[in-house]
Amino acid sequence: MEVLRLRMSFAAAFALLSLLTAFVLPSPVAAQSPAPSPSSDGVAVDQGIACLLMLVALVLTYIIH
Repeated sequence: MEVLRLRMSFAAAFALLSLLTAFVLPSPVAAQSPAPSPSSDGVAVDQGIACLLMLVALVLTYIIH
């Protein structure tokens, strides 16, 4: 009877310690930050190329006339 009581108290202490450890220590998955946003997307590159081509067209039009 005493052995059973000792085992039950050990199991209860282990369960309590496990729960406390799980709540106190943060999970490594929760500590990860989300992925960073891309620094440049295709739209910005396309607008830059379009602006450069418009500038070339303006210079050529000025030279021809």
